[in-house]
Amino acid sequence: MRTLDTHALTLFCAVARCLNFRQAAQQLHMTQPPLSRAIRTLEERLGARLFERDTQGVALTDAGATLLPQALRILAMLDQAERSLSPLAGTAAPPLRLGVTTSVEAGLLRPLLERLEHGMPARLQAAPSPALITAVRKGKLDAALVALPATTFELAVQPLLRQPMLVALPAGHALARKRTLRLRDLRELPVFWFERARQPAFFDHCQQVFQRHGYAPVFLREPPDHHVLLAEVAAGKGAALLADSFRALRLAGVAYRALAEGEELALQIALVWPADKAHPALAPLRDRANA
Repeated sequence: MRTLDTHALTLFCAVARCLNFRQAAQQLHMTQPPLSRAIRTLEERLGARLFERDTQGVALTDAGATLLPQALRILAMLDQAERSLSPLAGTAAPPLRLGVTTSVEAGLLRPLLERLEHGMPARLQAAPSPALITAVRKGKLDAALVALPATTFELAVQPLLRQPMLVALPAGHALARKRTLRLRDLRELPVFWFERARQPAFFDHCQQVFQRHGYAPVFLREPPDHHVLLAEVAAGKGAALLADSFRALRLAGVAYRALAEGEELALQIALVWPADKAHPALAPLRDRANA
């Protein structure tokens, strides 16, 4: 079956207009040898000579004269189609660059991400909330799902979910016999806790709650990876205060218990984005009422 492509037709039309291979090659920003080879290949596909070449110059053959108006019409139609579609292509939004906080278990955010993915897939970046907020402010991310309280500066903020805190403790500890614990119950038990530099606003919020309840335990440095943290808890090295979503991480030797002050220590998951530049893929979450 004989086949044509638009590139071959473009080269043919250029030579047909100039009737000079050198001039056509200059207009096409290419050298003459590959242009000559392309025309010969086209002639072989069609099984007909398109140009007469002699010392006097270049001329169209009958086959070339027949092909020229058809080739020009095909190229014009393609050009018109590209022009008509270009406004639509120009409005297509790039993939959403979305940050996701590491302060909650990833499964909690999956329903929110699925709402976004119905409209457009997202490129995800996981990090502590302050780092995500900085990335959004610098234009490195289009938006982020962050944990509040946090300093959000001039960014637009839409709260989405609320997460009370719970206690993760060694399953064999005596406190694991209770269904609900209070902060005062944890006074004699070392507690893994994050450094203030990771989330200053949330750290300060929690400290105020601790002080209000007279809670001043021995704090252990919290590993940044929650699987490592829970392994340490299972080994009996201490307890941890975590967002309720971490119940989903089942690990032998770890017991999760409700915390009476969990609502006071609660964090919120919120969507943040530049107030003057909202990516269109954010619409399913941006206008959502507080959960």
